[in-house]
Amino acid sequence: MSRYIGPVCRQCRREGIKLMLKGIRCETAKCPMEKQWRSNPPGMHAWRRGKGSGYALRLREKQKVKRFYGVLEKQFMLLFRQAERSKENTGTAMLQLLERRLDNVVCKAGFAPSRKSARVMITQGHIYVNGRRVDRPSFMINVGDKISVKPSDKSRALAKRHLELIGDRPPQPWIQRDSERLEAVVVTLPSRDDVQIPVEEQLIVEMCSR
Repeated sequence: MSRYIGPVCRQCRREGIKLMLKGIRCETAKCPMEKQWRSNPPGMHAWRRGKGSGYALRLREKQKVKRFYGVLEKQFMLLFRQAERSKENTGTAMLQLLERRLDNVVCKAGFAPSRKSARVMITQGHIYVNGRRVDRPSFMINVGDKISVKPSDKSRALAKRHLELIGDRPPQPWIQRDSERLEAVVVTLPSRDDVQIPVEEQLIVEMCSR
């Protein structure tokens, strides 16, 4: 399976915003984006770069979303084609599908400090959906689905450490969490307002529709 193994902070610098790829560390002063000399795009003479073309602006929006949710090009295009067939606005439907991925829901429920950690937990069998083990981070969550931690000492200890790490922060309104039982229920589908990064989805639609 293909995956990015380079420095993740480089991706944040390239997009010019915090993509929260290291979880809680991105909220501290240790984040490279907090340092003025590291907040510029990577590469030599980055300060000389002028305003990008229309294609560059569309590409940056697309790359920002892909890196934030941790999906590759093929996965992203499959979700985009699925959103195109939806009766809703294509951009909104695409973001909603990305929000419904199991790795994103596990992260937002607080069982993992980042989406990368959530993918590791899922592939290692620590996460159950409706009482059955699911090992695919791309699994689509629906309304009423119950996400729970595997009933083993190792899995529960791992999830509790993650909850303590984030300070038992409450999840978004579309997810209800029981911190004691280590369970979360999806009470409604995520909306456009639940997306946590600034993105102009119409630019992505214009680029991918070509």
